[in-house]
Amino acid sequence: MSEKTYKGNDLIRGERLQIMLEADELRALDDFRFANRMPSRAAAVRELLRRGLAVDGAVNANGNGSSQSFGVLDGNGAGADDSGHEA
Repeated sequence: MSEKTYKGNDLIRGERLQIMLEADELRALDDFRFANRMPSRAAAVRELLRRGLAVDGAVNANGNGSSQSFGVLDGNGAGADDSGHEA
């Protein structure tokens, strides 16, 4: 059974990552999520990860603001190679 986006498209994410947060970290995550009108905590975590990687130069920081943009890599699956350059 595959997950679907709210628009009915297939959602393909192969790995699950579980993290533990302290109460103040979770509050900060939720504040960020609601301030940016994100659909889920997972979307907020992916956006923060994308932004952090962008600061390091590992991924392109440009997003279009839609829920599809709440991924770490661009829509083509391109990210950074081992050298830190866009693939």
